[in-house]
Amino acid sequence: MTTVTVAVPRTATILRLLIGRGAFRIGVQVTAVALVAVWDGPAFSLYAGAVGQCAWLLLAGDAPEKAALKTLPRTRRLGPAVARLSLAMAAVPTLVLLAALVPVAVFAPLSAATAYLAAGTWSACTGLLMAVSGLHRLRGRPGLDTVAFGATGGVVLAVTAATLLVGWAPQVHLLLLLAGTLVVTAAAVAALPRDWLRRPPGAPRRRLLGKLARLTWLLGVADLCDALCFALVYLVLAVSGLASQSGTLYLALLPAVAVCQVVVYLLRVTQPATSHRLRGVQGRSGRSRARRLLRLGERLGAGFAAVFALLLAVPVTRGHLTAGEPPVLALGLLVGVVLILFLIVMYAGYLVENTNNDVLVVTSSGALVGLVATGLLAAALVPWLGALGALAALALSIPIKAHTMRRMMIFRELERTTCTY
Repeated sequence: MTTVTVAVPRTATILRLLIGRGAFRIGVQVTAVALVAVWDGPAFSLYAGAVGQCAWLLLAGDAPEKAALKTLPRTRRLGPAVARLSLAMAAVPTLVLLAALVPVAVFAPLSAATAYLAAGTWSACTGLLMAVSGLHRLRGRPGLDTVAFGATGGVVLAVTAATLLVGWAPQVHLLLLLAGTLVVTAAAVAALPRDWLRRPPGAPRRRLLGKLARLTWLLGVADLCDALCFALVYLVLAVSGLASQSGTLYLALLPAVAVCQVVVYLLRVTQPATSHRLRGVQGRSGRSRARRLLRLGERLGAGFAAVFALLLAVPVTRGHLTAGEPPVLALGLLVGVVLILFLIVMYAGYLVENTNNDVLVVTSSGALVGLVATGLLAAALVPWLGALGALAALALSIPIKAHTMRRMMIFRELERTTCTY
């Protein structure tokens, strides 16, 4: 039977893992900058809008990884069955989108539908590759994670170079990215242990789908809603007739997205050890620390809201913020605010998720409230401020999410205390 690794990887191993993911992120960053030079404004806006609105599908494919990283370190005999189910659930979004993409790409290869479906399938496939890489790390083979994402980064750079030379349309570029990622993902899946891919003959059937699907949903909905918040502001830009600013928003968010993905990856690498450590009574300290972080996020968010309202109230600064193309300095400052708030609240949610399953409703409910708040704020600010309004909506919704989570945690603690008397 395949063993599961729960110890925190050594520093050298983490550095090698970061090199692989870094190669992929560098490829994506270089692609975004290079494509500005080869495509005109509408073409790049189509690419940026498709990738931005479909980015949440990465979390749809990757959500089962969190369930596997939390569950496998706490079980032994059910490990292969949990791994098989996790892999199957991670593959569903890619397979469904691929089935929809193929006929559209054949009959309308240069349509906007092809661009969006190709971007969505590529995003979901990247999420599947992340889930498969997580399973490889759990079985003590982190090097395969590095190789897989290093190869995917090479695919991204090679396709980008070819696009620069040939001048391919965004649809062709995205389809080639998808094809290369599918090949790498298939190779990574084939390298998994045999009992993690199919049930051995004579092995008992386990009724785990319902429980694992519920755990995957509760663990994944928070990340999914966070990604949908970013997709939502791109959608509001398009609906407001400001799709031309999608490229500006995409480029402004690229550094922050890269930082967030590195942090998320480091948390995933250490999640098996964290899950093992925060079991049972040890979870109380994790939840206490999470409440303090959420309170910090609320206070920082309130400070930002006060400053932002003041800037809009002063005619001179309001004129600069609403005068067509958003100022670069204002974009940079808002991206920094969004990044700081997001990392604080994300780490608090990470601590809560790895205590016990009873409190997962806290992170999922907070994420849903944050998604609704983002939509309402974006609808109010984006038509007025464009890309700046999109960033402001994100920055203002995160403290609302933090407040919801903290109040729910306090209520649950009070409820638990009352029930003991």
